[in-house]
Amino acid sequence: MEDGAGRGLGCQKTMDGKASNGNGVGKEIPSCCLKAMASAPESEAKCHSTVVSGWFSASQTHSGKSRKAQYFNNPMWPGEAHSIKVEEILFKEKSEYQEVLVFQSAAYGKVLVLDGIVQLTEKDECAYQEMIAHLPLCSIESPKNVSQLFGNFSTFVLFCYCNLLKMVFVMLFQVLVVGGGDGGVLREVSRHSSVEHIDICEIDKMVIDVSRKYFPELAIGFEDPRVHLHVGDAVDFLKRAPEGKYDAIIVDSSDPVGPAQELVEKPFFDTIAKALRPGGVLCNMAESMWLHTHLIQDMISICQETFKGSVHYAWASVPTYPSGVIGFLLCSTKGPPVDFVKPINPIEKIKGADKHGRELRFYNSQMHSAAFALPTFLKREVSLLRDKLHQ
Repeated sequence: MEDGAGRGLGCQKTMDGKASNGNGVGKEIPSCCLKAMASAPESEAKCHSTVVSGWFSASQTHSGKSRKAQYFNNPMWPGEAHSIKVEEILFKEKSEYQEVLVFQSAAYGKVLVLDGIVQLTEKDECAYQEMIAHLPLCSIESPKNVSQLFGNFSTFVLFCYCNLLKMVFVMLFQVLVVGGGDGGVLREVSRHSSVEHIDICEIDKMVIDVSRKYFPELAIGFEDPRVHLHVGDAVDFLKRAPEGKYDAIIVDSSDPVGPAQELVEKPFFDTIAKALRPGGVLCNMAESMWLHTHLIQDMISICQETFKGSVHYAWASVPTYPSGVIGFLLCSTKGPPVDFVKPINPIEKIKGADKHGRELRFYNSQMHSAAFALPTFLKREVSLLRDKLHQ
């Protein structure tokens, strides 16, 4: 805008530290406005590069050399920012990989932030954690016996021929979680009594330690005896995984910028497909339909080429994520068909699942099916999501 139009709804600020009352007479700007303009340090309780005047906003800069931050300029959601009121900063430290921040908010409980981007809040984490875990696990039955797993004898013989040395894994229902160092996905996977072995590969041990201290309701997932923790790079871990080992792989990754970019590229999906048994499933975080249709199109294209079963897109409402929604990409390998839309393994029929650890707060079978209902604009903008994908 020109001539100062639309500068703000509060005081009309000028660059010299004064404000005009409209008739040319200047007056001093309130100190709170000057603080916000200069991104001046707050009291020690609220002192952080992404916190200005007591409000956290996702920032693109995390150098630590200056408390000035570039707001509304994150490459994943340019031109906007969601701000959360901060009551107290509980933890702030730089790990080997990223900056880790935990603060107490006024409305969402404790908040976990990695490199200036909200990962979860106590109030709405249930939506993301429950959906990313139960959408895949409620879509497949437990491979309790070989005939159930392979459907017919000829398929079984072929599998034995190709995977003779890997048969030790056939009788186990095994799940791999990539990322998810807060423990929330583990908490949800643990509701499934048929799962006998859970691997989690998280690269940043600080995230695990911080979550155990500040988010015990999520980190309780690490306490399940079926969980086996691997601290390291998920790409290397998957390359070393025996072929056909896992029934389900859940990728709880960061946004695909910087080092996480390779987690949405074809070589990574190829590695996942090899690690899944026939008819095994993947659930991968898949961004916002309001902001990232180009990324969704690219990911679906890669997965349709890689996974020879089915590929679907689902979504859920998470208020503290950019645009308020998050998507999930669900894929299955060639083998027993998987109908993701209609859960074959309803959570309500799994004894004790709805109250394991704590009661379910978001997911149920109705929410499961509803998650695959897509708005018209998304099908229009992502050609691979048109009705033919769901036929």
